[in-house]
Amino acid sequence: MKLRTLSGIDLRGKYVLLRDDFNVQIVDGKITEGFRIERSMPTIDYLRNAGARVAIVSHLGRPKGTRDMKYSLRPIAEYMKLPFIDDCLDKKFLANMHDGDVVLLENVRFYPGEEENNAEFAQKLAAGFDVFVNDAFAVSHRAHASTVGVTAFLPSYAGLLLASEIENITRVMENPKHPVLSIVAGSKVSTKIGVLRALTRISDTIIVGGALGTTFNYALGAPVGNSLYEPDQKENALAIMEYARENNCRFLVPLDKGVGPVFEPNAPRTDKDIADIAPDDVIIDGGPKTAERDAIEIGRAATVIWNGTVGMAEWQPTWAFGSFAIARAIADNTRSGKIESIVGGGDTVAALDACGVMDDITYVSTGGGAFLEFIEGRELPGIAVLEEC
Repeated sequence: MKLRTLSGIDLRGKYVLLRDDFNVQIVDGKITEGFRIERSMPTIDYLRNAGARVAIVSHLGRPKGTRDMKYSLRPIAEYMKLPFIDDCLDKKFLANMHDGDVVLLENVRFYPGEEENNAEFAQKLAAGFDVFVNDAFAVSHRAHASTVGVTAFLPSYAGLLLASEIENITRVMENPKHPVLSIVAGSKVSTKIGVLRALTRISDTIIVGGALGTTFNYALGAPVGNSLYEPDQKENALAIMEYARENNCRFLVPLDKGVGPVFEPNAPRTDKDIADIAPDDVIIDGGPKTAERDAIEIGRAATVIWNGTVGMAEWQPTWAFGSFAIARAIADNTRSGKIESIVGGGDTVAALDACGVMDDITYVSTGGGAFLEFIEGRELPGIAVLEEC
């Protein structure tokens, strides 16, 4: 895949519409985790230094096409110390911009035309600009006006972050160092059938965890208590395990779980082997035996791909044990040069950050759904429109 990039493009004095993904966590008006903002800065700085006049378009949450101010990007503008334009279709500010200026536009999802990829809305969004740059890998699996629609009206290019995402994920998927270990967790088998099958074809071992792992345990006849799982996915789970065997890929399910009497952050924790889980137990995290086995498997690998936390990692410290154990094992082995690691998914990245090991991972993707769909081999609409013919 060869993308149109900014290399060799004269941007001085050009008005650039830059699509970033600033869908970050905001609590009481304050940014609590700025990973995606930080990863966007190299492209912003590149454009600024090239003398472009940049307006960043982004979204926050799901305001469903209405001007719901709890999803305003104003706190992000304050965090980034950027001038804020309170309507993404208001272009009066363009006349006052100078080379190197950068502003942030209000949430593009305040308009229904964004998620509808409405051509008229896309044309209005593009009006007044000379160039479009997409640096929002995390939303490039969506055919929205700000990722796809505007490319019909402006010369369009991939930003530095977007190009880096494609390069790094493609390299791991097409030419990984073996043995390859993939750790896939999260809540649903139904949303990860395709990615599990894709990873089975390149992996020597797959570990499943979280509620997804619970469904695989259920498919194998194990008790799952009063827990989150998908009983209707039993046949799909068994089919995936058979597909793994056909591809000579070891497929490992949880050995034990951390359970509580209720699904709550302050629930008391008990660790139980899978066979000992009682009907009223609620599975909330991975257990210590599973964590020990996973650490051994990570140490045996040359490449590790991880997506999805194995428990409620945000319920620290009680229910973060399993996810933090994986994060530390991957970080330790990456830091020592034993493995190459790639991690993606919002909750997974948040666990890395909370665990303090973000900088020890070879590559951390900003994508969640886009990360999985790209691994699966699907065409991402926001990427496809940037490919060179």
